[in-house]
Formats: sequence, C-alpha cells, structure tokens
Amino acid sequence: MGYIADLLGMALRAIYEMIGSYGLAIIVFTIIIKLILTPLTVKQTKSTFAMSEISPKIKEIQAKYKNKPEKQNEEIQKIYKESGVNPMAGCLPLLVQMPILFALFYVFREPLKHGVFDTKQAFDLANGSFLWFHSLVKPDIPLAILSGISGFFMQLVMTPKDQMQGPMKSMLYIMPAMSLFWGLTFPAALTLYWTISNLFSIVQFYVVTKPLKRKLEDGKSDKLNGRKAK
Repeated sequence: MGYIADLLGMALRAIYEMIGSYGLAIIVFTIIIKLILTPLTVKQTKSTFAMSEISPKIKEIQAKYKNKPEKQNEEIQKIYKESGVNPMAGCLPLLVQMPILFALFYVFREPLKHGVFDTKQAFDLANGSFLWFHSLVKPDIPLAILSGISGFFMQLVMTPKDQMQGPMKSMLYIMPAMSLFWGLTFPAALTLYWTISNLFSIVQFYVVTKPLKRKLEDGKSDKLNGRKAK
C-alpha cells in the first residue's frame, strides 16, 4: 500500500507543481484517475449487460438443480463459458479503486511522507483556503454533506429502475450515508476526491455508460430480427 501511496503522491505533486493550487490539483488528479479507469467502466457495463442476458438461463438451472448444488454450479459455469461471461468482471472497477482509495487516505493524511511536498513549510503554504474550506487536512462539514448528496444521485442514476428494490434500494441510502460519515471523519482532501469522483461518475454515465447500453441493446435487437428473417 505504501508503494501505491508513494506513486500517487508523486503524481499529485507533479500536477500541483503545474497548477499551483493544491485543491485544484486534487480535482484534476481525480479526473485523471477516473479517465484512466474508464476502460474498466466500459468492461463492467458490457459484463453487466451480458449477465442480464444469461440471467433467465441461470434461474432455470437453479430451479432445476436446487437439490444438487454441485450439478447446479457445473451447469452455471458451463453457461458462463459458452457465453464468454466472467461474473467477477462487474466488480473489477471497485476492486481496482479500493487500493487507490486506501492509498489516497495515507497520501492526504501525510502528504510529506509520500512525496507531495518536500517540507512542512511548503505544505503549510499549499494548505490554504480553497473554495469555502480553510484546510484540506481536516474534515469539512459542508463538503461532507455535498459528498453524501453526490453519492445519493450517483446511486440513483446508475441503479437500473427494475433493480430498485430490496438490497439495491437499501444501497441508495447506505452508500450516501457512508460518504457523509467519511466526509465527517477523513481529511477534506479525500472527501474532495470522493465528491468529484461521484460527480464524474454521473457525467460518465450519461456520456459513456448509457449510450453503450443502448448500443448493446440495439445489437441484441438486430440479432433477433436477423434470426426471425431467416
């Protein structure tokens, strides 16, 4: 984790030296990280769509072999293989982001240790007022609230309406509540990263994810029409 934190610290330092504003550097840094992760988001979208395609078959197998778990698992794995679907692919972006988030916690808590600044004097100079908050190393209540609100709208936008029930509906409130709690606990720099990340995800949904889903659905319709024509 220390190695990842050092790499992120050096990247943040390079951006800060170009921009000259620590807060703005964090925003630019967040956008760059999200852009780098965009291919994983595309992969996740394709995987989610593919999983929804084979979901009826999986339910049939689960009903057919409900008393034979080994056979059930064998048949489900066969479906995955035939369809070229990796059930873990949908979790990939989250799995990649978790080490980054943990590493960023250390970077923002101890920026000198991880190479963002050379001296405490340089850090104190950079850690001035940004937007409405006076320090990026202390929690900020308004920013924490903004983090929670942005997290709520991100969940609302990205959760399919037909899945807005049960556990998924609970996540609509649990994740924003966690964002709010983190914002009240962690350095404002990390909360700023999380808030910008939420806002970027909302924009990314409308620019990348939603059009991609529509394209995949259109491709499915074309295939079905082609089969009917034959």
